[in-house]
Amino acid sequence: MDTILRATAGYFILLLVVRVLARRAGSQMTLFEFVLVFLIGGVIILATLGPDRSVTNCTCAVIAVASLHRFVSWAKSRSPRIGAIVDGTPIVIVQGGEWREDVLKGMGVRREGVVAAARMHGIGSSSDIQYAVLERNGGITVMTRS
Repeated sequence: MDTILRATAGYFILLLVVRVLARRAGSQMTLFEFVLVFLIGGVIILATLGPDRSVTNCTCAVIAVASLHRFVSWAKSRSPRIGAIVDGTPIVIVQGGEWREDVLKGMGVRREGVVAAARMHGIGSSSDIQYAVLERNGGITVMTRS
């Protein structure tokens, strides 16, 4: 039972830490997937290296984490507010052609990253960017002037 409680606490702590640290941590992975991958990996390592090396202990911890993941997914589908807390919301970094320097600085995004995303969308110049949005998964969506 101690393992399940530790896995539960670890899930929420890791979710909080990754959410606070950086939006672009896993690039195209959602925060939710990022936390799940790291936590299950950590649980398996602890089961291998920790004092209780039983397969049963490891299995219980992985099942606890997977169950939490399913529960949080269900809660996100029922409540947009919970979804916004867990996954975040898209953030506009270029609005009407104007760069929002405070947002760039606050999110740790450089103009060069936005311009690189624009090039991937076939936009050659930063002056052609009308809107740029930092998505919940860390990707950047760019829209041009019409």
